[in-house]
Amino acid sequence: MSELSTKPYLIRAIYDWCADSGFTPYLAVQVDEYTQVPAAYVKDGKIVLNIGVDAVRNLHMGNEDISCSGRFGGVSHQLIVPVAAVIGIFAKENGQGMVFQGADSQPILAVPPEDESDRDPPSGPAPQGKPKLRVVK
Repeated sequence: MSELSTKPYLIRAIYDWCADSGFTPYLAVQVDEYTQVPAAYVKDGKIVLNIGVDAVRNLHMGNEDISCSGRFGGVSHQLIVPVAAVIGIFAKENGQGMVFQGADSQPILAVPPEDESDRDPPSGPAPQGKPKLRVVK
């Protein structure tokens, strides 16, 4: 028995999380000969698709491919994206989602960059002596 890939299940899970959270799910795709998207919108062999409920119709997310119809420049197109071509899925609003890398498409959690206040302090020697405070007017 062949082993099922977790990738289509993870894509559907992040899509559902986006929908439940009120976020807009975006799909990043590496375009290949099996990917059917409008070529005019492909940049450097990649395309990012809004697959939110307000953006596409008849969305089907199967184990082999993702299909729907969507409008580009006011023109309706039938889209077919093989699951193998999916680079990642993420929420537009906060960038959280999942990125797939490598030949076996292992998932890597995608999170927005931390701001400076969330980072750990540098791991250098601790200051010596008593702290010095002064009144600033």
